[in-house]
Amino acid sequence: MASTACGIDIGGSGVKAAVVDLETGEFTTERIRIETPKPATPEAVAEVCRQLLEQLEVGPDIAVGVAVPAPVIHGVVPFMANLDPAWAGMNVDELMEKHLGRPVVTLNDADAAGIAEVAYGAAKDVQGTVIVTTQGTGIGSAIIVDGVLVPNTELGHLEIDGYDAEKRASAGQKTLQDLSWKKWAKRLQRYYSHVEMLFSPDLFVVGGGVSKKHEKFMPLLELKTPMVPAVLFNTAGIVGAAYHAARKAQG
Repeated sequence: MASTACGIDIGGSGVKAAVVDLETGEFTTERIRIETPKPATPEAVAEVCRQLLEQLEVGPDIAVGVAVPAPVIHGVVPFMANLDPAWAGMNVDELMEKHLGRPVVTLNDADAAGIAEVAYGAAKDVQGTVIVTTQGTGIGSAIIVDGVLVPNTELGHLEIDGYDAEKRASAGQKTLQDLSWKKWAKRLQRYYSHVEMLFSPDLFVVGGGVSKKHEKFMPLLELKTPMVPAVLFNTAGIVGAAYHAARKAQG
């Protein structure tokens, strides 16, 4: 595998990029950010990605991965919640290749975070099934089995007790409903025990800003599966996208 690759993480408020050292998972350049354009149409966002590569002076031989806030099925985004609806049905691989002038690998942002945690973070060297959940406004998820990603899982949308799981158990709902750690932990218990029953994972990794306060809720959970906080936090999307692109380029 190459020694470096570039990752781009597209979010609702900002598009961020950096070049990543694939040995360590650390940035070899400054992380740069440009505000997400409004409206965030595919063409406008792809143009921002081009500007980021130009600012980073990314050479043509460096693999580029792009994380997007939506499922990506064989390069195509089936629907989009956080950006312009024009993304629905768009082949993002082809869009980015046209604007960036090189082959580009795109993937879901939660998948990128999961890949990063397995390659460099909390799940490094863990065999078997790892489930990474990103706790934020909703619940993102990534499943990695023996280092291989199962793409586009949406475990935040499991229906539990008649509810979309993330409408009860996300960190966003904790804030919105002003839940105590104890009350929120009860909801987490219901959610993670259900996921545990379905997948029998070897490890849960919990990301998102709330994982910095993991000591407030993780000890309250009773699970058979070990659970640890994420390590990479807000660098995970860039790092995972870069790593994934380099792996794909390697074949």
